[in-house]
Amino acid sequence: MTTDVPVLARWFGYMDSDDPDRVLGMISDDFTMSVQFSKGSGASAEFVGDRAGLIAYLAQREKSTLVHHIDVGAVVGEYELVLGRTTRAGEFEASFNATAQLDATGAVRRLLIARTPEVAFAR
Repeated sequence: MTTDVPVLARWFGYMDSDDPDRVLGMISDDFTMSVQFSKGSGASAEFVGDRAGLIAYLAQREKSTLVHHIDVGAVVGEYELVLGRTTRAGEFEASFNATAQLDATGAVRRLLIARTPEVAFAR
């Protein structure tokens, strides 16, 4: 395994910045996503959709608060897959998995992200 997952590394770099809307330039015309977002203790939300769904997801996020760390990743054909964690002020907040399917130009066609504070992977 590796952490050399260039598209997802750029995606989460943008998400951690003051301008996360830059991810909108990374998606294909037929983009579809689902973000399963657990706050812990069984409380969760799902954000789904196409470009408009991603815009709605971006609008409700805190900006420049969380930092995504990719711990392991793999590129398999047109797919990038990662396991990582988010931190807030340097402290663990949640673990996440992300899978992106890329089109022939390298744009993100499909994105599935799941996160939970209930499971931390040993480092």
